Amino acid sequence: MRIEKSAEIQFGGAFVDDLLYILYWLEFRGLALVNHFRFLAVTAIILSFTGCGGETGKSETETSTAPPLTAATLGEQAVLSVSEYLSAAPYASADQSYGAKLAQMCRACHSFDKGGSNMIGPALYGFFGADAGSREGFEYSPVLRDAEFVWTPRALDAWLAQPGRFLPGNRMTFAGVSRQTERDALVAYLLAVTTADGSAQ
Repeated sequence: MRIEKSAEIQFGGAFVDDLLYILYWLEFRGLALVNHFRFLAVTAIILSFTGCGGETGKSETETSTAPPLTAATLGEQAVLSVSEYLSAAPYASADQSYGAKLAQMCRACHSFDKGGSNMIGPALYGFFGADAGSREGFEYSPVLRDAEFVWTPRALDAWLAQPGRFLPGNRMTFAGVSRQTERDALVAYLLAVTTADGSAQ
């Protein structure tokens, strides 16, 4: 059983790498991807991460029994500068180049660029340290518009693990990223590319 699961995970990883390579190649060639194609591509990536709705296959190091964080249980958060976040664990040692690959699924719905426009989801430049649901010009779901938390790496990590569990009733149709190391890499990369004082490694 363990061998079959391992093979399934390896196949899923190879499939994701192939899809990401195709997305990179098309972007590099200057071929614009329409939103529908991007949506289909990101859906395929998400399905491969989640095993088409099956078990998430958590690693043996992710067996903590602590209840998952939610918007209601985040509590008071310390808002630091991006350089402070990136110089501390776990983001100081996170693989930002891997985070860049993972971020392709985010780019299907979000702009990362300074002055970037809202897409299917809100533009993400400058969102760290901002109140949830506060991006001008984007129509948020009522629960996100009324949420009372700040976008910190801790909040984003909990959101990325499973958005529907973190804030029930939000409109983001994303199954989540189950592996902590992948979330660390993705958050570190987003810290670097969506803020003025970040620097992608």
